[in-house]
Amino acid sequence: MDYSTLLIFSLAALALTASPGPDMLLLASRSATQGRVAGLATWAGIAVGTYCHALAAALGLSQLFLAVPVAYDLVRYAGAAYLLYLAWKAFTSNAKIEDQVDANRKDRSVATMFKQGLLTNLLNPKMAIFVLALFPQFVNPEAGSVAVQIMVLATILNLIGFFVHGAVILAASRASLMLSGNVKIKNISQYILGTVFAGLAARLAFDTQR
Repeated sequence: MDYSTLLIFSLAALALTASPGPDMLLLASRSATQGRVAGLATWAGIAVGTYCHALAAALGLSQLFLAVPVAYDLVRYAGAAYLLYLAWKAFTSNAKIEDQVDANRKDRSVATMFKQGLLTNLLNPKMAIFVLALFPQFVNPEAGSVAVQIMVLATILNLIGFFVHGAVILAASRASLMLSGNVKIKNISQYILGTVFAGLAARLAFDTQR
């Protein structure tokens, strides 16, 4: 792949990742309510999900959503249901209990945040359509393996996303330091996080545009 193509794609990726969207909202709210580690773990899950969508596009699986609208809707509703489940978990959590967890529980919590970020990304068919629509514009079959080129583009997107979203995570996590030690505020922050999940679920469920 020539450098001019990679540069243009990098600029497009920067513009896309810097624009406020569901991922940025999720990462900001997660980091503000549960700290920097939770935000980074969620981002890592989203990044791996991006690779999965890129691989699906390389194999032609993403075109299934365009060819079979029912498949698109099934994944969309599954994603909305999962987000509603996360909203319910946030609404019913108890900050007092969370303050008493040990180091092992915290390690499992990081794995849970990663899984939630991954599933949230995988169950968003709009991400699959986005990758399918954007990436082929920067792929040149004469430059080598199309699959390799798509994975290179996914890596660039994730690297730029790491710096952009990393800045959001760091800024939002500072707010979490102010929440530490205040159980009442922590409980309110969990309601805010639950509201974010519920809002994302509604957006995914009722937005029928591909």
